Amino acid sequence: MATKAVCVLKGDGPVQGTIRFEAKGDKVVVTGSITGLTEGYHGFHVHQFGDNTQGCTTAGPHFNPLSKKHGGPKDEERHVGDLGNVKADENGVAIVDIVDPLISLSGEYSIIGRTMVVHEKPDDLGRGGNEESTKTGNAGSRLACGVIGIAQ
Repeated sequence: MATKAVCVLKGDGPVQGTIRFEAKGDKVVVTGSITGLTEGYHGFHVHQFGDNTQGCTTAGPHFNPLSKKHGGPKDEERHVGDLGNVKADENGVAIVDIVDPLISLSGEYSIIGRTMVVHEKPDDLGRGGNEESTKTGNAGSRLACGVIGIAQ
């Protein structure tokens, strides 16, 4: 059973980063940094597939094994892959420090082999009042992504 995972984020533009995942009890701690972002909030999600053959578009929708509507990481109604937003500072750097009780590194909610994506716009956490909000949080295009793999 994996207790640590890692994801190297890359995109067509300047956005890149390294995200680490560590199982701690019944939660997963997500840490790392992303550079090359515009200042402000950016949607941050685990997507269904670990397929980046055509860039981030082939990663599919958000990881959603429970068939729920999109929401924020603290919401009861959310996709397993909904990790909310990361916030980039004036230098375009987002420091990631998230503790999530729903994602896992093993079992039916495992994110191993799936794709982590950082988006162009803020995630409205399903509160945008339109159909797209309940699917994607209106987070916009996919700036960078990478497959989540087992780490040593």
